[in-house]
Amino acid sequence: MLWLSKHPKWQQARIVDVSTRSFGLNSPAVAIRGDEDEDYDGRKLCYLPSFARTYSLWYQRHYLSVTRTESQDGIYHMKEVLQIDILARDHKVLNNLLLEAKHAYHAAEEHLISIYVSETSGNWRHVTSRPKRPLKSIVLDPGMKDLLLDDARDFLQSKEWYSERGIPFRRGYLLYGAPGSGKTSMIHSLAGELGLDVYIVSLSRMGLDDTSLSALISELPERCIALMEDIDAAFHHGLTRDLEEENNTSDGSSEEKGHEKEKEKAAISSPLSRITLSGLLNALDGVGAQEGRILYATTNRYTALDPALCRPGRMDLHVEFKLSSRYQARELFKCFYLPSGGSHDKDSHDDATKRKSSVSDSADASSSSTPSESDADVTSEKLAQSFVGHKHRSQGPQLSRKQAEVLADRFADLIPERELSMASLQGYLMSYKVRPVEAVENVSAWVEKERAERAKKNKRPSNS
Repeated sequence: MLWLSKHPKWQQARIVDVSTRSFGLNSPAVAIRGDEDEDYDGRKLCYLPSFARTYSLWYQRHYLSVTRTESQDGIYHMKEVLQIDILARDHKVLNNLLLEAKHAYHAAEEHLISIYVSETSGNWRHVTSRPKRPLKSIVLDPGMKDLLLDDARDFLQSKEWYSERGIPFRRGYLLYGAPGSGKTSMIHSLAGELGLDVYIVSLSRMGLDDTSLSALISELPERCIALMEDIDAAFHHGLTRDLEEENNTSDGSSEEKGHEKEKEKAAISSPLSRITLSGLLNALDGVGAQEGRILYATTNRYTALDPALCRPGRMDLHVEFKLSSRYQARELFKCFYLPSGGSHDKDSHDDATKRKSSVSDSADASSSSTPSESDADVTSEKLAQSFVGHKHRSQGPQLSRKQAEVLADRFADLIPERELSMASLQGYLMSYKVRPVEAVENVSAWVEKERAERAKKNKRPSNS
C-alpha cells in the first residue's frame, strides 16, 4: 500500500480514496504532492485505490491491474485484500515489485521501530511506530549498556553455531530491579540499535490461556523482540504450576489454609488470568516455541519468580537495575544541560565570564524585564498562583561545556548513593529544564522531601 500510494498513477486516477493512513510510518513519502509544504504538522494525506474497483498501470513494461477489497475476518475485524494481476511469463516481475515495495517501506521506517500487541482473536496487531531512541540517551552504570548490546548482537549472528550443536536458537534476558531504573527504556533503545520490532506479550490480557499464549509465541517472526513487562505481576495474580492444584488437595486443612485456597482459586478462575506456570514455560522453550526471537522480561520482585522460569535456556542473562548512583546523576545532568555541538567551547574567555555572571545573577534567565512586564506585575503574580511548574517555552542561560560539567559535579555530590530512581531524578530536572543553577541549589531540599514522603509511605502498612 505504501508503494502504491507513491505511484504516479494515483495522481491521475479519477476514482480514488483520500486517506490519512500512515502505514505505521512518520514519512513524508506517504503524501499528496504539495501536502508536505503545509505548515500543519498533523497527518498527511495520500491517495489509495478505492474498494471493489480495478486499476491498471504499467510496471517495467508489463501490464498489471490492482484490485483492493475488504472482507470479514472473524466477528469484530475486517481484512483488506490487495489483488495484483500481472501479464508476464514468469514470477520475475512479481519478485521485483515485491522487493521494491519492501525496500521502500524499510527505507521509510529507517528511524522507527514498530510496536505490536496481541488481540483477543489471537493475532498480532500493529499499534504504532516509535522513533528509535539513541543509546547515549540511556544513563546506566558503566558497562551495562555494552553488556546487553554486545550479547544480543552476538546472539543474532550465531544462528549457524546454535544449529550445528542442536541448541534452540533463542535468547532470554531478565531485567530486574527498582521501578523507574530504566529497564523498559533500555529495551526500547536496544530495539532501535538491533533494528528489531517489539511484540508486547501481556500475560494479564483478558481470555489469555495456555493454548492461546503458546499460539501467540509460535506466531512471532524469527527476528524480533518479545517483551513481557512486570512478569512478577502474573504470579501475584495467581499464576501457578497447575490450575487443578488446589482442587486435588485434601479438605483436612486448617481454616486459614482453606481461606487462602479460596482466594487463590478466585484469582485463577478470573477471566483476566488463565495461565499456568507450566503453560508459560512450554510457550518459552517448548517444542512449538519460536526460534530466533529475543525475549526481554522485566520484574520489580526478583525473589517472587519461580526458579524454573529463571534457569538458563529461558532467562539466560539476569541483569540488575539498581537505584541511581552519583555517576548516573552526573551523566543525567549533563544530558540536560550540556551544549549541543560543542560550539560553546570555542567562545572567548570574556563571553564565558559574561555568561557565568548572568547564570549566577539570575537562576531563571528565561525572560528579561521590560516596562510592559513591570506594569503587569500584579497580574503575573495572580497567574503564578494558579499553576505549579514552569513554562516549557522558557529559554535558559547559555552554559559552556566547562560550566555545565562543574554544575553536574555539584549536583552529583548532593545526590545520595542508591536512594533515588532515575525516573524521579529525570522528573526533578524536567521541572528545572532551563534553570540548571536552581536545580543544583534546590536539590538538597528535594532529596529531603523525597525521603520524608518515602518514610511516610512505609509507615502506612504498620498503622493499618
